[in-house]
Amino acid sequence: MKHPTALIADDEPLLREHLRAQLARLWPELEIVAEARNGSEAVELFDQHQPAIVFLDVHMPGLNGIEAARALARRAQIVFITAYEQYAVQAFEQGAIDYLVKPVDAARLADTVQRLQERLGRAPDAGAAFDAVLERMASELRQRSGTRNWLQWIKASVGSRVRLIPVGQVAFMRADGKYTSVVWDDGEALIRKSIRELGDELDPERFVQIHRSVIVNLHYVSEVVRGVNETADLHLRDRAEVLPVSRSYLHHFRQM
Repeated sequence: MKHPTALIADDEPLLREHLRAQLARLWPELEIVAEARNGSEAVELFDQHQPAIVFLDVHMPGLNGIEAARALARRAQIVFITAYEQYAVQAFEQGAIDYLVKPVDAARLADTVQRLQERLGRAPDAGAAFDAVLERMASELRQRSGTRNWLQWIKASVGSRVRLIPVGQVAFMRADGKYTSVVWDDGEALIRKSIRELGDELDPERFVQIHRSVIVNLHYVSEVVRGVNETADLHLRDRAEVLPVSRSYLHHFRQM
């Protein structure tokens, strides 16, 4: 019989280690197939391993746990990990999402394990209640986080010069080996920074990841054309490039 699988996503290594140890004791058959340090990595690792269960920290740099949950909806049983009880109460009252409050209590985790074991084999809940809880959690998270100083300029070498590129003029960024190609109004340049690092520094209200290797400026999007198997092609304003949107990131455009 195939063992159930899970992914743990939290930016705190000690919490990941502690949760893994507790799960090993309470549910020895559960196989932890991957651990992620942020939401973007969680989505990427989910696509690689397709686990049945995902433990998601609400507060992670870049793509937070709520956005990651939107990307994974209908494909896994989701358990949120949060330091704030109010998120958990909302989720639990709706019966849409399970939760654990930091520090994770062994008795509470045992209850969660029992519920997960009962739910395995059933389709994950991704209905209206699920979406409503995520929206309330996202709103509360924005209020709690306050105003953050997002990246305003990207430093890039263009020939013999170092160019300061305003992020508002960047149409999209694409991973290129160990570098990232930055495409903006006046050209294109390679920078020594990964897509994952950029995702943590850019304003998520303006920039979204649409593929494991691509981040796009929403102000440049002119049209999204749906494809097969929950994918899409993204067309840019005044540009010829057509960018692929993978299934994990299509949720950004469901209401556009």
